Amino acid sequence: MVTKEEMINEQLKGRDIHDPNVLEAMRETERSIFVPEDLQHLAYADGPLPIGESQTISQPYIVAYMAQVLDIKKDDKVLEIGTGCGYNAAVLSHLAGEVYSIEIIEWLGKLAKENLSKTDRKNIHTRIGDGYEGWPEGAPFDAIEITAAPPKIPETLKKQLKIGGKLLTPVGTNTQQLVLIERIGEDEYREENLIMVSFVPMTGQAQND
Repeated sequence: MVTKEEMINEQLKGRDIHDPNVLEAMRETERSIFVPEDLQHLAYADGPLPIGESQTISQPYIVAYMAQVLDIKKDDKVLEIGTGCGYNAAVLSHLAGEVYSIEIIEWLGKLAKENLSKTDRKNIHTRIGDGYEGWPEGAPFDAIEITAAPPKIPETLKKQLKIGGKLLTPVGTNTQQLVLIERIGEDEYREENLIMVSFVPMTGQAQND
């Protein structure tokens, strides 16, 4: 059984995770809360885990990597598209001032709320709905993180970024590229391709875009 400290030292520090705030957020978040009971012994293993109905909890390294890329500050307002079981939102809540998280799958959204209620985090706002539309009344956001892969980046979400804000998302169908978008003007964006990843597809309106 892999311990949390082994996960931090080997899977994170042993690779390229060096941001002390991200490492501390990963240390402060009990991943075991978000993992199914029969997989508790694998809570800190180096890989994604199934949480039911073809859904997964992301690999710890990917959660940390995405948080590090976004360089979230303590007063930032962050939007997450794809709450899943709630683990990523919990990690982000240690880095940001406020986290807004949307889940399209009803049972998963309810599971996330139940899981998050077991933590001491009070700065996470969740709702069930199509993340394609974002969270207009909470916008603009300093950072937006999409944890399911759209075929292309929704313009609706790019428009909910602050000037200087960053959006991070996997993009693609069979193979996916992690893409970082920075809003540098009212209608100007800078785009950077990062690592290859594997996420579940983003459903809802994103599939009709």
